[in-house]
Amino acid sequence: MKKIFTVLLIGVLVFNLGACTVQEPEVEINEEEISEGVTDSNSKFAVDIFKELNGKDLENNVFISPFSISTALTMTYNGAVGETKEEMEEALRYRNIEIEEVNNTYKNLIPYLSNVDKDVEVDISNSIWYREGEAIKEEFLSTNTDVFDAKVEGVDFTNPDTVDTINGWIEESTKGKIEKMLDAPLPGDVVMYLINAVYFKGTWKYEFDEEDTYDGLFTDINGNEQEVKMMSRQTDSLYGEGEDYKTVKLPYGNEKVSMYFVLPTEGTINDLIDTLNKEKLDEIKNSVAGQEDFLIQIPRFKLEYGIKEISESLKNMGMPTAFSPEADFSNIREGLFISRVLHKAVVEVNEQGSEAAAATVVEMVESAMPEEKNFIADRPFVFFIAEEDTGTVLFLGKYATVE
Repeated sequence: MKKIFTVLLIGVLVFNLGACTVQEPEVEINEEEISEGVTDSNSKFAVDIFKELNGKDLENNVFISPFSISTALTMTYNGAVGETKEEMEEALRYRNIEIEEVNNTYKNLIPYLSNVDKDVEVDISNSIWYREGEAIKEEFLSTNTDVFDAKVEGVDFTNPDTVDTINGWIEESTKGKIEKMLDAPLPGDVVMYLINAVYFKGTWKYEFDEEDTYDGLFTDINGNEQEVKMMSRQTDSLYGEGEDYKTVKLPYGNEKVSMYFVLPTEGTINDLIDTLNKEKLDEIKNSVAGQEDFLIQIPRFKLEYGIKEISESLKNMGMPTAFSPEADFSNIREGLFISRVLHKAVVEVNEQGSEAAAATVVEMVESAMPEEKNFIADRPFVFFIAEEDTGTVLFLGKYATVE
């Protein structure tokens, strides 16, 4: 079920999952510190990472949370220096934006979005787990605590229980939707995990009547017909269209957050995705207007995407050095680079509304492992006899098998 799904997810991710967190205490918000340049950059990143990943899954469903990915990477970006920092700015689309502006935006954007609609539940959680005893720069940790409200904890990565602890944090942060991201044993050179988790639950402002849901057919990307439960509603609706698409907007709660469903009117779904950019997303949103007595039919569905290793896509977007031993994350600690970025997302859409969750894990390792001081000749080896003063090699051999 691809033709609708692959495009509708952009709507979920850009306009919903990057949305908000529900918090009980009052939070001081300075909306003037929310930079349009940063939020525009996040939208550009959202489309670009989606297109990168779609290019690897042209015949499959794609579902991600760009906001989760960019948040986890922005936490990491605070430790980058020099060329590594410049490349991350390129990949995250933060060109010509000072890091202080980025941080001030996140510090105010998250609580602002957290309170955007009391009828929409979204939790955004961040954490940093570092190897016990490591001399991590205090400024890096305090910045992530202050800006991203990140939980920071030093742990023993050799303890099998640590994996359960980190996975348990992710499971709790996503309300049980994502139970596991890491497997034991953890790599021996891991120094740090930077993790973002997003949970979303919204009820349609105008729900579908379950009695109107019927057994329908969906033609997949390969032209095959598949049976689906098709939700149906005929009422006043929000509809828009452009040169190569048509769209409907389904708002949640108090209409501060919405899901957009977008269908191509010419070409394939992948052709439409190829045309997407921030300006196209704005065009899609702005095309919407009220329509009377309008029929909407959408499949009821669940979708799970992941666990995906998205490092190659991020390299393609401009930050290869961050994934190499030449990386400079000296504002965290000397000798670190990103070994992999993992992402998983799930979503359910039904008559009442939508529920979705995502998690992003940035794994950082040492550039070089400490050399172990031992010699165990339990595999083929070379041996020789040499005269010491002249260096003359008298005998030279290879031991490869037991005779």
